[in-house]
Amino acid sequence: MLRVVQGAETVDPIFTLSDRGLELFPAPAYLCAVDGRILRYNGKAAELWGQSPSGSGNQVHFCGWERRFWPDGRLMAPSETPVAEVLRTGVAVKDRDLTVERSDGTRLWISVSCDPIRTDAGAVVGAIACLQNITARRKAELELSQGFDQLIDFFENGAFGLHVVGSNGRIIRANKAELALLGYTAEEYIGRPIAEFHVDQDTIQDILNRLARGETIKNYRARLRAKDGSIKHVQITSSGRFEDGQLSHTRCFTVDVTEQHLAKRALREGRERLSVTYQSIPVGLAEVDEQGQYVRVNDALVQITGFAQDELLARTFLDITHPDDKREDAELHARLVQGEIERYSVQKRFIRRDGAVVIVEIVSSAIRDEDGRFRYGMRVVQDVTERRRAQTMLEESERRTREILDALPVAVYSTDAAGQITYFNPAAVDFAGRRPAIGDKWCVTWRLFWPDGTPLPHDECPMAVALREGRPVRGAEAVAERPDGTRIPFIPYPTPLFDSSGALTGAINVLVDVTESKRSHELAQRLAAIVNTSQDAIVSKDLSGVIQTWNDGAQQLFGYKADEAIGRSITMLLPPDRLVEEEIILGHIREGRRVEPYETVRRRKDGSFVDISLAVSPIKDASGRVIGASKIARDVTERRKADEQQQLLIHELNHRVKNTLAVVQSLAHQSFRSERANAGYRQFEARLLTLSAAHNVLTEERWESARLDELVTRIVAPHCANPERVHTSGPAVRVPPFMALGLAMALHELCTNASKYGALSSPTGHVRLEWAVAGRDGIHRLRVHWEEIGGPPVTPPARAGFGSRLLLHGLARELQGHVQHEFRPTGVVCIIDAPLPSGFPRGEVYGEG
Repeated sequence: MLRVVQGAETVDPIFTLSDRGLELFPAPAYLCAVDGRILRYNGKAAELWGQSPSGSGNQVHFCGWERRFWPDGRLMAPSETPVAEVLRTGVAVKDRDLTVERSDGTRLWISVSCDPIRTDAGAVVGAIACLQNITARRKAELELSQGFDQLIDFFENGAFGLHVVGSNGRIIRANKAELALLGYTAEEYIGRPIAEFHVDQDTIQDILNRLARGETIKNYRARLRAKDGSIKHVQITSSGRFEDGQLSHTRCFTVDVTEQHLAKRALREGRERLSVTYQSIPVGLAEVDEQGQYVRVNDALVQITGFAQDELLARTFLDITHPDDKREDAELHARLVQGEIERYSVQKRFIRRDGAVVIVEIVSSAIRDEDGRFRYGMRVVQDVTERRRAQTMLEESERRTREILDALPVAVYSTDAAGQITYFNPAAVDFAGRRPAIGDKWCVTWRLFWPDGTPLPHDECPMAVALREGRPVRGAEAVAERPDGTRIPFIPYPTPLFDSSGALTGAINVLVDVTESKRSHELAQRLAAIVNTSQDAIVSKDLSGVIQTWNDGAQQLFGYKADEAIGRSITMLLPPDRLVEEEIILGHIREGRRVEPYETVRRRKDGSFVDISLAVSPIKDASGRVIGASKIARDVTERRKADEQQQLLIHELNHRVKNTLAVVQSLAHQSFRSERANAGYRQFEARLLTLSAAHNVLTEERWESARLDELVTRIVAPHCANPERVHTSGPAVRVPPFMALGLAMALHELCTNASKYGALSSPTGHVRLEWAVAGRDGIHRLRVHWEEIGGPPVTPPARAGFGSRLLLHGLARELQGHVQHEFRPTGVVCIIDAPLPSGFPRGEVYGEG
């Protein structure tokens, strides 16, 4: 039975281990927290300690013995134990031997193996130790020195396996424990090469080589094959005896550690399975403390919320909850912590990291210790946004379906599984000449007759047959008599309805008045006329791709007459490199799926190619079976030419804008030829070059938007020989053209001032340029922060120059925002805050815009 130290605090969730799991360890084992407190131990550990640690008084740390000793007899402090070493260094300790003393004064030799336990982030949060009582082995080793007779007795009757191997590698002698370990008799074992019993030949070869060199082997791990074929995990301690410098024989102790090995492997595999299951489960999992702080989350919750794992661990679940939904979840969690409830479920909204809102369903349960105290809450989070959307769509679909059925000119009604009417549309009232009542059975009509005039009982009508036999009824005809005596021939189409489990839930029936068949025939002719006169190519084919119909639009587009196309494969229109399209299209059609319009290329009769927009829909027979496809093709050649012409015009416009800027620069150059050394001219020329650089950035993006980081790089680089002196940071964001031009001019003025008088004029100065985007409900603002650091002391100018006027008035007016321009003693600070137009930012990653 798993024991818990009374008074121990809540264990980090990573230590979670089933009660039976630790108790089933084949060796004494216990768990420690990162501060050394013993949190869990099994019965074998308590038995080896000679006592059960108690949480009353001083908390038991690192191990359960009264005292511990170094091999030389010195007293070992608790902080010097192997467990303390593992918790301090994070490095596992394997098979560390030491002497311990129980409370009754008994001393034992034990072997300790200890592994650190880490979080997913790699932090050590505790340790697990496995113990082995090696007192008998150590006593046996001491007794070897007490005399030959005792040595022989110990050899034969020792608790551990012993054997002697000659210099030729063959077994000379083996004791009973060795033979019992492997299941051999002395005759089967002695005299054979020791290598025959080793699973790993490189291991035994290494042992023999090292012994031949005079080395002593201690606790060397190896695997031996028993007589029954099982594998024994052992530790070998061995040394060689030399005579006249030559190896005479080796003496080996063999300790069976199979159970210890299996226990360690089971623990490792259990931790790995738990971790893999936790991370791979397709729903969000989270563990939270009493305040709702996340202490562990899985990858699915990261996907649902959009926050990285470390970002979630720094938040509570209320931090990412929609403000209107916080109160309910907070109150339920508080009741869960207090023990008023053990489980609750709630549906609420999360606000993702990108600002999007998702609907989630939370099931939260309390995990408590044996004293009933709250340890942590386990929250199962499922994203039901799509389900809610689907439910809304389903409700909307049902409403629309009812509206459509109500508007249909054909009589439609439905019944439950017992045949009682549950719905009928207005056309059914007109058809029957009366208003049936909900609950009437089988049919909405007053009386029924067979086509020959014979009365047709309602419980034998096609609707009754469909419900009774659970199948659609087709091909039947009947005559309905209205209360006024008029009779209407009709064809019923009763269809049974089933739920997802296959149980019959009712049926729907459509009553087609065949007196209107001529009108239907005329409607079909009208539809055929529309198809034939359409300028679009309308073609139908069967499921093997053979053309069945071909209208005049198809003849005009592809050049084939109807008799030249019908009966041939549709692939005659496909270029050789697009034949795979037909296979994909037919695959969609066979599955009953529509191929949405897309642009492609087809080949005319004369061999030329034409750009078309193509849409394909399945054709079904009366039973709903897909029998072919209908294709509508439209010539988009002219539209593509128009698109190309538009792009050409845009390129020409961009080229002319750049030429205009070059002309302005040339005019200024010529006009102020004698004044080119003038500071005013140089400022004008620099501003013109800045404007040109901004136009270059926008031209590369077709004047749709500009990457803000690219704009910053282009404008700042000419002013700073060492780019590392300008530290830039900010999210990936695009800005519209007018904002790009305004920011470019503002950055130029700031860089110019910094180079002349500010931080960039001093070798120790630098600039911090940051930007961020914030907002919600579709409204975003861009905030740019310029700060000069480490430059010469700054004093406000006596009058505002062009740059200051540009920043404070022109830029603020252009961006419809706010500009704060301060001359602080430590350096100039400029903060630009402006709204982003609708549609910006266009995604978090460049290239999406």
